[in-house]
Amino acid sequence: MTDIIFTMIKPEEQKILDYLIDNPNLSGQKVFDGMTAKYKADEFSMSLTTLKRRLSKKLKEANFVVTSGKGKGLKYSISPEYQFIYPIDANAYFDKKEDRQAKESFNFELIESLTDARIFTDAELKELTELQQEYKANIAGLSTQAYKKELERLSVDLTWKSSQIEGNTYSLLDTERLLKEQKTADGKTVEEATMLLNHKSAIDFLIENPDFFDKLKIRDIEDVHSILIDKLDVARNIRTDLVGVGGTKYRPLDNEHQIREALNATCKLINSRDNAFDKALLVLVLISYIQAFMDGNKRVARITANGILINNDYCPISFRTIEPADYKKAMLIFYEQNNISAFKQIFIEQFRFAVNEYFRLKNKDSYEVY
Repeated sequence: MTDIIFTMIKPEEQKILDYLIDNPNLSGQKVFDGMTAKYKADEFSMSLTTLKRRLSKKLKEANFVVTSGKGKGLKYSISPEYQFIYPIDANAYFDKKEDRQAKESFNFELIESLTDARIFTDAELKELTELQQEYKANIAGLSTQAYKKELERLSVDLTWKSSQIEGNTYSLLDTERLLKEQKTADGKTVEEATMLLNHKSAIDFLIENPDFFDKLKIRDIEDVHSILIDKLDVARNIRTDLVGVGGTKYRPLDNEHQIREALNATCKLINSRDNAFDKALLVLVLISYIQAFMDGNKRVARITANGILINNDYCPISFRTIEPADYKKAMLIFYEQNNISAFKQIFIEQFRFAVNEYFRLKNKDSYEVY
């Protein structure tokens, strides 16, 4: 789907889509009855015939709506692709609190439904591509030493922020001191320091082995996890027990065989994509969604996504300016709605920040890393 299709959707048609999101698998008559009861005449004045035509033609052809049944049994629902990308306001979504309609179990059809799904709009891809070109131009003007210093700075920022998202209380300054001088911060636990040191080791491993994620495999994901949980009281390998996710009714898979199937399907999906942005964003959400390990899943996802970017010579991202609460909200929306819109905006914002913040020649005569 293109941006043109998005802009062609009229307000009344958007109301139809919004209604189907909350009321799936309805006949045209049921949709019409429900909407006329919900809206005033000046808010929704479409006839039944027009509504059915919009559903069966325009919205279906745009791949926003899918149908099931025939004749009088014909019913309409939101397409998996539209469910995946339609805009959700995170703050408004969580204002619903316990009233929000959330998917409580793993969606076995989700990964396969994304095989041909459009992830970014034309405008989003245009911005990301231009930013990537800017990054390539920036690094072309840096010496090898300057590039390594900037990559190190980004690695420290990523280590700090990625760990902070998981509850680590080290400050950025204390994280830098720990990584560079091996000095632990007062009042912090050994586990927090170990988490940070492991995270930096995982990043360093990917930088030293840029082809590691040339083709994504389950054992590669497991290897990253092993680095991240070294010397921590966390079980290695794919989990065999149930794991809960705080703040949501969503419960991931609890069967090792099914978890491996989901990971294998994710690897197959990622490897089938040509666009590095698609690969990185899908890895970020799907590894987190599957929750293959007892702990460390989102850290594995962030490391793997950056490994894919590095493998494709794209600018890595540090997530430095994202608030942990906003990251978690976007992730919960994906768990509960299988919708990527909030997380996609985080990805775009953080890629933009990375290109603008790192790998830039600050002075033609000298280069200083702050």
